[in-house]
Amino acid sequence: MSNLDTEVDTKVDTKVDKNLDVLVVGGGPGGAAAGYWAARRGLSVLIAEKKTYPREKACGDGLTPRAIRQLIDMGFDFNGHHRIVGLRAYAGDIRLEMPWPEHSTYPNWGAVVRRSDLDMQVAQLAEKQGAVVAMGAEAVPNIEAGDLTAVTLKRRGEQDEVVRPRYVIVADGSLSRFGRKLGMQRRRDYPFGLAVRGYWSSPNSQDEYIESQLDIKDREGRSMPGYGWVFPLGDGEVNIGAGVVSSFKGWKDLNTSQLLEAYVDGLPEHWGLTVDSMVREPIGGKLPMSLSVGPRFGRNWVAIGDAIGAVNPFNGEGIDYAYETGRMAARYVADAIANGNPATLQGYSHELDDIFDDYQRVARRFVMVIGQPAMMKTFTYLGMRSRPLMEWALKVMANLLEPEDRGLSERIYGAIERIVKMTPDPLLK
Repeated sequence: MSNLDTEVDTKVDTKVDKNLDVLVVGGGPGGAAAGYWAARRGLSVLIAEKKTYPREKACGDGLTPRAIRQLIDMGFDFNGHHRIVGLRAYAGDIRLEMPWPEHSTYPNWGAVVRRSDLDMQVAQLAEKQGAVVAMGAEAVPNIEAGDLTAVTLKRRGEQDEVVRPRYVIVADGSLSRFGRKLGMQRRRDYPFGLAVRGYWSSPNSQDEYIESQLDIKDREGRSMPGYGWVFPLGDGEVNIGAGVVSSFKGWKDLNTSQLLEAYVDGLPEHWGLTVDSMVREPIGGKLPMSLSVGPRFGRNWVAIGDAIGAVNPFNGEGIDYAYETGRMAARYVADAIANGNPATLQGYSHELDDIFDDYQRVARRFVMVIGQPAMMKTFTYLGMRSRPLMEWALKVMANLLEPEDRGLSERIYGAIERIVKMTPDPLLK
């Protein structure tokens, strides 16, 4: 029986420790996926999760088709979880409902799954592949002459234990204390996200669309560069949140809790919210975006997910990229072990650039420009008046274009860049 199905297991199997191939630091989406794929390749894997499942995370709980594809590949069972057929977008009084597009690689549906449930279930999938999950275990790097030589596992009330894995996958989230001790830093000229979310009861929690307000305003009625969301969970509750990017003047003074309150107060009546609807106090956080954190690898380690800022600047989505980078990192680590060549890890960073660099470059420029209220209004209201344009925007912003659309995507990216070049770009100064 899985350790995650019973009591918290704070002991690490010493047989695994002696010849440990991979230590994964963090058991969130990226870490659990990395552990799954590394164990599936026959490697001995230990996932060290500082907290214990289930645990809360500041997340919208939404899963786009990209994330669904990764979960399906890991054998995740979506029975009992609420499926989503598309996006309902608002800007002022303009409203559009857009189904997820048909795609050759990704399904045409999404889902909303609480992170408190999702992370534990994916960790269980990793266990079934043979990974060991140690909850309540904080991983601290031992560094000598700049190299990662070992990792100390700290558990409350127990003696520290030192493990010496062949490779470490850093997946401890946006703060990444482990990564910072390895020298990882965020580029300060890149934007980051600020988000807050809570849970409310709603008679419309089985709505098949996630909802997004593209013209979110603060208490004074000023447009903010970001969006508000309502993600129905199908169980009587909805996840409601608001997120902005740090590309506007005065973002340091923004109170995201007050922004969320203003958004909730103006929600459409179909959600049926009352003064007593809140069931859980909102929590929030700061997210690095656009692969803004590096270095991404060292002699015997790679970093993934939020730890490297693998968050989509267009929509704040990070779970799908966590799964994808975790899978990718596991492949490169397995190859490095198989061929005995640590330099193999360089390919991980190169592949990230090959797949995401053009997309992230345009997204960065876009979010820098929408920090200017006039440009934000222009993009939002002109776009919302054209359904075909918004359907393409959904594909582009959710990174759901077909592989053969590379030429088309380059033209779309070029059009965005021509628009944003009309305003100064701080990244080019």
